[in-house]
Amino acid sequence: MSQGAWVLVVALVLATAFGVYRAARDGRFRGTHRVKGAVEEEVVESVLAGSDIDHELGERATLLQFSSAFCAPCRATRRILADVADVVPGVVHVEVDAEHHLELVRRLGVARTPTTLVLDRHGREVTRASGAPKKDEVLATLARELA
Repeated sequence: MSQGAWVLVVALVLATAFGVYRAARDGRFRGTHRVKGAVEEEVVESVLAGSDIDHELGERATLLQFSSAFCAPCRATRRILADVADVVPGVVHVEVDAEHHLELVRRLGVARTPTTLVLDRHGREVTRASGAPKKDEVLATLARELA
């Protein structure tokens, strides 16, 4: 086999491995990120504090979605989170255009769209998912985090 064929085989194996990795992690809720500027002992009042986003927080939780205009998975995520907010009492869905809120995006460590943050009733980040989450996973996460 020629050197070019070996390069092609290696490139295909690496691309397949990366695709499997992304499929396994995409849309999964895991952990939170430290808010830039917050002191370790300081309790952050709300991740939205100091931003120009003036939406009311949910009584139990807020699903904060960062989207962009060109993002196709953002539309699917919008539908899923809106459905969950309609089904679960006390939960509100808020969509934020990442391009128009770059300071907040940087401060919260949002690296891609869609990114969904689950906020508690005080506006503190409980968990997050990068990518389009599945409805069942959003419901399970809310049940686990808000129990």
